[in-house]
Amino acid sequence: MFKKLFGIKEAQIPTPTPQSSNNAATKTINSIQNLLENEENLEKRRSLLEKRADAEVEKSRDFLRQKKKAQALQCLKKKKLLETEIETINNMIMRVTEQRMMLEGQRTTVEVVSTMHSAAMTAQQNMKTMKIESVDKILDDINETNDQMRQLNEVFANPLGAGTDLDEDDLLNELQELEASELGKELLEPAPVPTTKVPAAKRPTTIAAGKTKVKSDEELELEALQAEMAL
Repeated sequence: MFKKLFGIKEAQIPTPTPQSSNNAATKTINSIQNLLENEENLEKRRSLLEKRADAEVEKSRDFLRQKKKAQALQCLKKKKLLETEIETINNMIMRVTEQRMMLEGQRTTVEVVSTMHSAAMTAQQNMKTMKIESVDKILDDINETNDQMRQLNEVFANPLGAGTDLDEDDLLNELQELEASELGKELLEPAPVPTTKVPAAKRPTTIAAGKTKVKSDEELELEALQAEMAL
């Protein structure tokens, strides 16, 4: 619509290039930095003026104590002028802050849009590389390979050679006959007789004057200790 109103032809509108985008980003960053510096300078100036205004108030009080009303009034006039300048600086700081925030928001928006544009171009390039026909062919190849593997598994699952001619019923009958024969042999064998004798517990004894005396555990331990000390 605006192109038709101002007579701008389509060919006259320059297409943004990566170089121009980089230049615009650099200018934006520089402008934001300059606005920050200006804002800091204005804040320093405001702080100085506030101190001077407070000083004029103190001077006015001193003159009033000295009964010098004219000088006190003059100090209040200076304070009023300083406050006016402070108000002007506050307005300037507000304008600078608004402009800085606007540029920061634009910079963020441009970066987001640029990233989205790059992502869209990459997606388009990927779709050009990955055609639907190619995807269908890949899926067909995968399904064909799976069918071949399934057939191979079925082939290897079936027994080969002499194992296919064996009759399972004959094998089960033969196994039962073998189990019956082994059971008959076990029944005909005599039961084993235990031959191991259980040793009786013995304790060392000493014979003294025809009388047997059983030593206690403490006495045995004491004798063993004396024997070790004698070695």
